[in-house]
Amino acid sequence: MDWPLLASLVDAERRQVLASARRRIFSRGEVVFHEGDPADSMHLIASGRLAVKVSTPSGEAATLNILTPGDFFGELTLLRQGEQQRRSATVQCLEASETLSLSAPSFHALCDKHPTVERLLSVLLAKRVEELSERLLEALYVGLDRRVYRRLIELCAIYCADDAAVMIPLTQDQLADLVGGRRPSVNQVLNKLAAQGLVSLGRGRIEVFDAAALRRRAGS
Repeated sequence: MDWPLLASLVDAERRQVLASARRRIFSRGEVVFHEGDPADSMHLIASGRLAVKVSTPSGEAATLNILTPGDFFGELTLLRQGEQQRRSATVQCLEASETLSLSAPSFHALCDKHPTVERLLSVLLAKRVEELSERLLEALYVGLDRRVYRRLIELCAIYCADDAAVMIPLTQDQLADLVGGRRPSVNQVLNKLAAQGLVSLGRGRIEVFDAAALRRRAGS
């Protein structure tokens, strides 16, 4: 398995990082950690798909992101801080998953022996800031319809299949969370797409029949 975020390290450093990580196996529906739990490690995803969720002011859980092999989460744990850190989100497996868990003490020990490894943290944080900045600009300046198209395109890539149609096993509520829109408004967009034969809506799933048409509409 290749992790793009490790590309900044030389081969020897990359092997040291991977050798210091612990293999973790999770079943479908299992929670890797809950929001508010003590934070002690970063995870590199080797297989499976996982959802990142946060609590809303109303007490509900909102899905912020879907992570896939090659992604990572929990990187703030690696910052050198005196106080015990807490998880800022809940990460739950959408299917059977495997990660490599790198503890903060192991990472800091590596940095002490190989100072150049510490630049990995800069890469991690820069990537996360870039992602958040893109989402913020999108939320401020891109209309809801196009945001729905973009999320569906991204999800098609995540759940890609050999045939033309792609079945996305997420609810409309989860898609609305990912879009950053209200569920009724997102449902209207989906119903228009369904009436045009571009998608099909079912219980706990959205099937996309023409991702190319969505890309054209999204301007991507």
